Amino acid sequence: MIEGTVAAGFEPVREEFARNFAERGELGAACAVHVDGELVVDLWGGYRDRSGTLPWQRDTLATVYSSTKGVAAMAMAVAHSRGLFDYDAPVAKYWPEFAQAGKENVTVRQLLGFQAGLPTVDTPLTPELLADADRLGEVLARQAPAWEPGTAQGYHPLVGGLYVSQLLRRVDPEGRLVGRFLAEEVVPGLGEEFYIGTPASVPERRIAELVPAKPSLRDFTTAGGVPARMMLEFLLPWTLTAKSFSNPRIGDITNLGRSPWRDLDLPAGNGVGTARALSALYGEFATGGNRLGVDRATLLAIEAEPAPLGGSTRDRVMHLAEARFSLGFWKPFPAWRFGTDSRAYGTPGAGGSFGMADPATRTGFGYVPNRLGRRLWNDPREAALREAALNCL
Repeated sequence: MIEGTVAAGFEPVREEFARNFAERGELGAACAVHVDGELVVDLWGGYRDRSGTLPWQRDTLATVYSSTKGVAAMAMAVAHSRGLFDYDAPVAKYWPEFAQAGKENVTVRQLLGFQAGLPTVDTPLTPELLADADRLGEVLARQAPAWEPGTAQGYHPLVGGLYVSQLLRRVDPEGRLVGRFLAEEVVPGLGEEFYIGTPASVPERRIAELVPAKPSLRDFTTAGGVPARMMLEFLLPWTLTAKSFSNPRIGDITNLGRSPWRDLDLPAGNGVGTARALSALYGEFATGGNRLGVDRATLLAIEAEPAPLGGSTRDRVMHLAEARFSLGFWKPFPAWRFGTDSRAYGTPGAGGSFGMADPATRTGFGYVPNRLGRRLWNDPREAALREAALNCL
């Protein structure tokens, strides 16, 4: 069931990968690790379909949900390195219409760090609206923040990526959204596949079928599980949490891996790619970003401690104590110390996917499954692989 290679000294990663299938309920998955730009772990196995008849192959693609945010943040970092915008400048400097309803002083850093108070919008986001960049920009510009920007943080599950894409569209000389910028300026430089807005040229058979998670009490009572208050508010449609996760109204989470949702520019959640692509991207950033033209100042900004908040550090949407975000990435925090030190950064996705850069060890890591887990972060399958890889260094 398991194929691929590991470099000498990384055999424990293959052992944990096998254990995921034997003991942790894995259906199909892939894992990759780059160290100093070298691919030292490249594993895939299991099945890419629900019935367990189609083997996962080397070029199988998977929907990675919010792990997409980190890839979008890397695209923005490339744009930042080209001098297209300043992280500490007001968004309205580049997008004048954004300066409505109390958003005139929101900075790019606050927008990327989920401090802008924009986890949802009042207007229903249909596929037709999402496909119309001009109309969508008008809707987003009108939206009032849910709290005073810069005083608190609250995860922006889906809408945040739309704001990021609209900002990039206004600073990029060619007016590209994140998905197109990624496809033309970032991914080709690494020779891997990752899409935000999957083109019709990608055959359906190459994309792993998503399988919903089986409920487990442990997923709500262990590190990375859904906080009780978040679960309660998720069930109450008038709460900020429920609104943040229900617009656009996608329905079953697995629909993000199907048309029409998969075809759109949704930089917060509909990315489709390989574990190897996640690892290569984060590995490039962890080793200096030379091939993508990422400058040292940009990397230092990403690696730095997150900017302090003016109020509570508890996330207003996920109700996590001291979750930490910076420039589009998650950063290590007391309940989740991924990586070697505080310079590490990455993004988890619903269902268990994860991509990470560890500058201290010059390592990039990527993991993608098709059977979805229920942790917000630190899925036991992913955690076992990540810890094994770092222990091998």
